[in-house]
Amino acid sequence: MANDQSNPAAPEPSEPKPAGKTLGGFNATYWMCNAVEMWERLAYYTLRPVAAIYIMQADEPGGLHLTAEHKGWIFLWWFILQSLFPMVTGGLADRYGYRKTITFSVTVNIIGYLLMAFLHSYWGFFAGVLVLAFGTAFFKPGLQATLGHQLSKENSSLGWGVFYWIVNIGSYIGHIVSALVLVNHSTTDWRNLFLACAAFTSLNFLMLLKFPDVPSGASKTEGLFRVFCRTLANIFERRLVAWLLIMSCFWAMMYQLWDLQPNFIEDWVDSSMVAEHMPFDSWQEPGPDGRLRVPQQILISLNALLIIILIVPVSWAVRKMRTLEAMFFGMLGATAGVLVAGLTCNGWILLLGISCFSLGEMLTGPKKNEYLALIAPPGKKGLYLGYVNIPIGIGGGFGNYLAGKIYARVGEKATLALKYLMEETPFGEGKIWDGSIHTLEDAADVSRTEAFAKLQEVLGVDGPTATKLLWDTYDPQYHTWIPFAAIGVAAAIALAIYGKMAKRWSDMNA
Repeated sequence: MANDQSNPAAPEPSEPKPAGKTLGGFNATYWMCNAVEMWERLAYYTLRPVAAIYIMQADEPGGLHLTAEHKGWIFLWWFILQSLFPMVTGGLADRYGYRKTITFSVTVNIIGYLLMAFLHSYWGFFAGVLVLAFGTAFFKPGLQATLGHQLSKENSSLGWGVFYWIVNIGSYIGHIVSALVLVNHSTTDWRNLFLACAAFTSLNFLMLLKFPDVPSGASKTEGLFRVFCRTLANIFERRLVAWLLIMSCFWAMMYQLWDLQPNFIEDWVDSSMVAEHMPFDSWQEPGPDGRLRVPQQILISLNALLIIILIVPVSWAVRKMRTLEAMFFGMLGATAGVLVAGLTCNGWILLLGISCFSLGEMLTGPKKNEYLALIAPPGKKGLYLGYVNIPIGIGGGFGNYLAGKIYARVGEKATLALKYLMEETPFGEGKIWDGSIHTLEDAADVSRTEAFAKLQEVLGVDGPTATKLLWDTYDPQYHTWIPFAAIGVAAAIALAIYGKMAKRWSDMNA
């Protein structure tokens, strides 16, 4: 690894040692980092699992009713700004102090949620997303670097596992909160949800009153331009570049559980049998096809719940496993889970797939942080933990862009309903359509929001029958999920090869 060249005459700063141990073998600063992260994640995951529905779901009463391609474009920039900007903000956090950057990010995030609450439009929501992404880009490196300084090589695996556990407590509660707020799914309900996110975020101002400013060990005289150049220079270490590319492919697949699966569930999955066993009224709602269903965010919240229950014992069980080996098996498990969850319209099988995915995530998620924290040179934890987000930005962003293109053409029920009307029923006779989804609404003279109801009217069938007809005719499950499963498997194979090469590269650079 290249050394910090901000002051070539000075010796490499020594790694700060964690303070005295307290609860569970970790000090008070470590637990405060976890608390700050939980509030931030609670706000974020009150929004995140329902954002896809708000943006594009055709039958969402208070949504924006945009297209899958619009959603892909919004998510692309959300990921790019939130996850690639830490290439710069990680170095800035080391240079200017972790506490300052966290305080700044909390303020910016609140502004982002308020923009979403009061600007009910494509550009209004887009602006809110970009502001929120900008703030989150400052939050992650400062918070995670502060936490990283509290861990040693001996306890880092368990420490990052506990951190991941706390993150998912916030995530799970956020899923539940969104179901409580979106009672009627009206425009007012959505505004209240965004306001709730802003309120949760503001609670971190109270936490920051006693949040310590942990020394980073980096130079405090380095200019902004120098920080930026050093950040870019460190990326091009061969071992790091290969890891970033492999993980980018994996995240392109992995994020579809949270970003594409919500729309897929709303369109295709019959969760009426699951709904019969739900313990709370807020975990049941009438679907557009007339059947009782479970809100999609409640179904997906099984992911966070399983992580809360199992992440600590799983992290303990794999504490002696090589980091890259654990990530390899995690990739395979997550890919299998996405495939099982995506190839079904049965709610119970969907939950089985989410369970398999969650086990894979427990091996991959914490280990990615642990890997970069352990190979980071002294004084560069913030910088390297900023790099953790690069593959999420590239993979999540372009994965969503690809998903938008795919789902708009071969997966969305409203679009397939229009296509069936034009191609398979007398309704389409005499109408001219060039085969492009961009001209489909105009050619049919039916909007996406009305398409499924129009199909039922023309065919004289109920919602479940129309859904099965479209499912059997167009096979949206295969066309949507097989490409992403292939990406996941390819990434796992590439990581296995990388594991063989990484030590050789490290020895050559030593």
